[in-house]
Amino acid sequence: MTMEPGPLTRCRWVEGGNDLYVRYHDEEWGVPLHDDARLFEFLVLEGAQAGLSWATVLNKREAYRRAFHDFDIAKVARMTDAALEKRLLDPGIIRNRQKIWSARNNARATLKVVGEFGSLDAYFWSFVDGKPIRNRRRGHGEVPSRTELSDRLSRDLQKRGFNFVGSTIVYAHMQATGMVNDHLVSCFRESEV
Repeated sequence: MTMEPGPLTRCRWVEGGNDLYVRYHDEEWGVPLHDDARLFEFLVLEGAQAGLSWATVLNKREAYRRAFHDFDIAKVARMTDAALEKRLLDPGIIRNRQKIWSARNNARATLKVVGEFGSLDAYFWSFVDGKPIRNRRRGHGEVPSRTELSDRLSRDLQKRGFNFVGSTIVYAHMQATGMVNDHLVSCFRESEV
């Protein structure tokens, strides 16, 4: 007799989420990411999330990709004021002037980081010695919104001219890009990533 597999256990924050949200958790969140354009994408998206839910941003992700040249760092860095003003009219993205302008600002800061470290990947992953921190958290209440490490990375990013990179945003970026594995031990993805 063959047993049917039971439902997958996921991190509690996914409960009640739509298919896009569940797919994001199951396929992306916490997976070590080493692609500069995708790392930059998460930096922009996490900054756009400030004060909003991740579901809101995730639902606008494709529009962000269109609006910001699929997060081609050099192209975003060259965006003109007029191009950024046009983005304020795009209902597909979060129409907040500071957040839109920060994409270009952060692209320019990223180019300087790439010049110094060789890649955005090398820069970010140097903060965790090139390997993910596996936290093995047992309950949702154990997952912090920031850590000493995210504080340090946030301060360094700010020194380098980045904005919308407070410690909470940076910790969310670290979780999303797999620098830290905060899947709960009960989640089927914890051991997979």
